[in-house]
Amino acid sequence: MIQVKNIYKSFDNSDILKEIDTAFNRGQTNLIIGQSGSGKTVLLKCLLGLYDVDSGEIIYDGISSKNMNHDDKLEISRKMGMVFQGSALFDSMNVLENVRFPLDMLTTIQENEKNEKAMKVIERVNLKDAIKKLPSELSGGMQKRVAIARAIVMNPKYLFCDEPNSGLDPKTAIVIDQLIQEITKEYNITTIINSHDMNSVIEIGENIVFLKEGYKIWQGTNKEILNSGNDEVEDFVYSSELLKKLKK
Repeated sequence: MIQVKNIYKSFDNSDILKEIDTAFNRGQTNLIIGQSGSGKTVLLKCLLGLYDVDSGEIIYDGISSKNMNHDDKLEISRKMGMVFQGSALFDSMNVLENVRFPLDMLTTIQENEKNEKAMKVIERVNLKDAIKKLPSELSGGMQKRVAIARAIVMNPKYLFCDEPNSGLDPKTAIVIDQLIQEITKEYNITTIINSHDMNSVIEIGENIVFLKEGYKIWQGTNKEILNSGNDEVEDFVYSSELLKKLKK
């Protein structure tokens, strides 16, 4: 679990996050949503430790960011996995090498153990037959699955996903959503997804935090968001013609 307590973050005297107070639960798919410029990406980077908050604190399973020294921050970062918006695979490395990369960089375990760990997660995302392929030889959905395998190869406690469905067709996006949700429960991870995709919100939004202009406006589940009773949330949710029809 990650708890966020009254955090603020500003850049050049401009407040980006204001009094954000929330919690992201373990074993659930937690989504951060909102329009462009709402503060989603800044909040995600604060949770990742890429930005220090100006005030307030972030608590990782009881460990507060206020009390962390450099080594503590490094230890927390080792417990994090990240799926980037564009997958961020290494073009010159095949699937196995890409997935193995965190093990090569951050561990001193034997080569055979690295391969075993990498193959285990590659098989979990159904890419066993593609281990020798380069990213350029993979579809967008397959690249996302490689990115997910790489993110979980270190068995993280926290999984962060930045727009994981970006660039995918709707059918493939649903497959990726379901895979992330399944892995979240199997590994009992605290998963936090930065998304603008309402299909993802409805499909896997077990805990949704809605931001607007740096404030947390609403928090609830995918079962609650379609009838949130909050005008700002409903303006966002029913911005698509399909969902407008569902509302009627």
